[in-house]
Amino acid sequence: MKGFVVRGVKRTLKWVVMLLLACVVTVFGVRAFDSLRGPPLEVWHKFVPDELSPSEIDAADWTAYLAHEDVLYDEILKNVTGKLDVEDRAAWNRYFAGSPINPTGFAQNYNRSFLLMPDGAPKGASVLLHGLTDSPYSMRHFAEYYRGKGFVAVVIRMPGHGTVPGGLTEVHWESWMAATRLAVREAVARAGSNVPLHLVGYSNGGALAVKYTIDTLDDQTMPKPTRISLMSPMIGITAFARFAGLAAIPAVFPAFVKASWLGILPEFNPFKYNSFPVNAARQSYELTRDLQAAINRVATAGRTTELPPILAFQSIVDFTVSTPAVVTALFDQLHNDGSELVLFDINRASTFSLVIDPAADSAIAHILPPGPRRYAATIIENSAGSSETRERRAAAGDVTETRRDLGIAYPYDLYSLSHIALPFPLSDGLYGMQPDPLDDFGVNLGALASRGEAGTLIASLDTLMRASSNPFFSYMVTRIDVGVNADLAR
Repeated sequence: MKGFVVRGVKRTLKWVVMLLLACVVTVFGVRAFDSLRGPPLEVWHKFVPDELSPSEIDAADWTAYLAHEDVLYDEILKNVTGKLDVEDRAAWNRYFAGSPINPTGFAQNYNRSFLLMPDGAPKGASVLLHGLTDSPYSMRHFAEYYRGKGFVAVVIRMPGHGTVPGGLTEVHWESWMAATRLAVREAVARAGSNVPLHLVGYSNGGALAVKYTIDTLDDQTMPKPTRISLMSPMIGITAFARFAGLAAIPAVFPAFVKASWLGILPEFNPFKYNSFPVNAARQSYELTRDLQAAINRVATAGRTTELPPILAFQSIVDFTVSTPAVVTALFDQLHNDGSELVLFDINRASTFSLVIDPAADSAIAHILPPGPRRYAATIIENSAGSSETRERRAAAGDVTETRRDLGIAYPYDLYSLSHIALPFPLSDGLYGMQPDPLDDFGVNLGALASRGEAGTLIASLDTLMRASSNPFFSYMVTRIDVGVNADLAR
């Protein structure tokens, strides 16, 4: 009887293994077949600039980093711009020298690292960290704000970014951390070590800002921030990114090289990649995995009280990062009453209200835990009958909420904010819904109202419909200003 049972178990395991193997082969085959469809890889997908390694970045200073950027852009001019096919020498292509959106034709190429010095002696230091597939452009408005407050503002280009999408196919997140450390070293060297140090992180840059700060708890040689501001922080991402590396397995065979890309699109945005390689998703997952382990470690040790105040702004609906993770994996772990989470609710007076997903409609009730909380929580909202918004805030440790009218109307045709909208005012020349004509970058992607036939545009409708600027930008600045003024008054 025992031998019969053992044989039965072995047969079952054999069938299970065969079934799993069949599933793997099927998934591999489907992914390989899918990679044969769609547009071909272009020269800007295939060329990989030679970025500095993490150890080389740690050994470099700001001048050396900028000098290497010169080398990178010379490589792109030679290996990408100089090798475009005839059909790619078009106005829509940011890599075409004659294109109105070619970044090298602007007064400042915001794909590159830059530094702003204040008038007079520095009163503080700020380091501003951009997001994944992004560039320093996304931090320019906040950099100008900090310069106006008397801070040195350092905005560093993360390795793999600001060049060609192929740059993200081989980069590792440790290089981004090394770049963060370099930027902090430069900001402190310029401003001095006896003034406030602020980190500002958007999306992937938010993960880097928090990870850097946690690292300072165990390394006294690293300058410790006095305050952190986050926008759409990448504390957690979708489960798909965990297995994104598997999606690229067919790419080991030359015929299926496109399997190493999750999206292959025209590059019509001068300061952000449209195409997206598998490795970028994998690196963002590995960064957030390491970050969450670090947060859990300091929380278990009771050391979150040693972290500086964190002010985070997050849309309640976010297609890129996990809003619940911002709450559960970061703020619920904090033990310091100086931190605050600001959530932007959907527009309940929107013309799209009848077709809003019920999950989005009720998200605010499910994501934020009931008070009292160890951090302040603010909700920016409006009612179905009015576009006028209000602030609903509960201080740390308090269940009583205060309410304040903001005097800011939710645009009627904007049904929510988005992950990419938060760092940009409505007046932004590239992404703004109401672009400043003096802030011209050859194209405005935020004010396009697409109407026409499917298949006519080189950009997907999903891209054009996504909110790309923030009507609450001025509110965010006033909230950051409170912390800045408090630090300067000390």
